[in-house]
This record gives sequence, C-alpha cells and structure tokens, in this order.
Amino acid sequence: MVSAAIAAFRAALGEATRVMVLSGAGVSAESGVPTFRGAGGLWRRWSATDLATPEAWARDPGLVWEFYDYRRRRMADVQPNPAHRALAAFEERWTAAGHQLALVTQNIDGLHELAGSRNVTRLHGSIWHVRCLRCGAVTPNRDVPITAAYEGAGSPEPDAPSRRFGPEDLPRCACSGVLRPHVVWFGEPLGAEDLEGAVRAAERCDVLLVVGTSAVVYPAAGLIPLARRSGAVVAEINLEPTPATRDVDHHFCGPAGAVVPELLDDLPKRTT
Repeated sequence: MVSAAIAAFRAALGEATRVMVLSGAGVSAESGVPTFRGAGGLWRRWSATDLATPEAWARDPGLVWEFYDYRRRRMADVQPNPAHRALAAFEERWTAAGHQLALVTQNIDGLHELAGSRNVTRLHGSIWHVRCLRCGAVTPNRDVPITAAYEGAGSPEPDAPSRRFGPEDLPRCACSGVLRPHVVWFGEPLGAEDLEGAVRAAERCDVLLVVGTSAVVYPAAGLIPLARRSGAVVAEINLEPTPATRDVDHHFCGPAGAVVPELLDDLPKRTT
C-alpha cells in the first residue's frame, strides 16, 4: 500500500516539468563503495581528510596516489544498485516525455553514468579521470594499478610496510606532465562551471530529490535551501535525519535502493 507521503510526492512530480536530483555517498554505499568517513573509515592510519588535500599532495604525491590507487582498485568491479538504475530509467522516461532532469552528484565513483544516467554534474570530480598538472588536460583513465610501480601496493592495514614512490613512479600525461586524480580535494574550490550549473538547476527545478547525502558538505548542501526558496517541492531520502530534514517537504527514511524505485518507478504518467 502506497503511503500518503509517497502519494503526495508522486503527485508533485505529476505537476512538474523540471526535476533535480542531488545525490551523496549514501547512494553508493549500498553498492559497496567505501566512504572513508566516520567510524572505521581509516586507510592505514590516515583518514580521507589527511590525504585528499593539496597539502598532502605537496608533501608526498606518491602516497596520495597509493591511496587513490587502492580506492580505484576497490571500485573497479562495483556495480550500480537499484537506486542508480531507477534514477537512470526515470531520466530516460522523463526526458522522453519532454521534461528536464539534472542529476547533481557529490560522488566520484561514476556509478550514475554506469547505470545509464546522462545529464550528470559531478561536483567533486571523478576518480576515473586524471588531470595533467602541466597542460591541464582532463582524460578518462581506468588503469589499475595506475602505474606498474603500484602493483601490490595500497594495503589499508595499519602495520603495512611503508613504500616510497618517487617522481618516476607517478602517472604521466602525453606531454610528460604529472597526472593527479581529477577530484576536488578538501580546501579546493568546486569547478566554476559545475557549480554554476548546479545552482541554475536548483533555482529552476519544480521538484528536488535529495538522495543519500549528509547535507553538511558545502556548497552542495546549500543547493537544498536554494531550491526550497525558489519554490521547489523538496524530498529527502536518507537512513537518518540530516540538518536539512526539518526544512524539506518530505523525508523518506530508508535505504535509497528500496525507496528511490518506489518513488519513481512507472513515472511520468503525463506528457507535454
């Protein structure tokens, strides 16, 4: 039996033409993507906030790449879950009906795209892309290990033997420049074009669906009140309340893989 809250949300979608989805780590956690945040989130003796920074890169780029190479190895075989697939299927039906959908994600794992989502804005970059520090080129890269020097490295255990990686071990661009992960590190600004696109989507959407985000990381979290002030109906899916919960129209408590399909399957009913 469909609850009154689900019926109300689906009714709001029935009146909408522009939908925005904001997704966070909670979507991908169900696929087995490690978050490296919170209890038990250490890699060796470091947290992501220790290594995902410009300062860590300046001190030891080889160690930073060892961390990211380990993450890439863990993510290489991870598959989209029902939430990713439901969002991709909804986008296909929604846009075929002449409507607009913008999916803005804080995740770097590429699972939305792997599920088939097309109009994706990656606020925090992609772990499957690299950026050259010399020429600035951003290119896809799924090499695991990232270079031969990292074969067998990356153990997360605290007592793992320490290995030093020199400049000759780092991945290189065709121009010979050093490549870094194309992700936004702590202390770095978001890409201006990505942020501007996300802000426009929040200002213009009729419905905002917030899925699996803690609503504490800015500027992404600021998109939620922005959409609300602009008149959007805002719904949140999370395992627990967040700082945004008191200000949304609907809060659905549960795993994204179960709730998202229930909200979106078989919609839209109406065409323009």
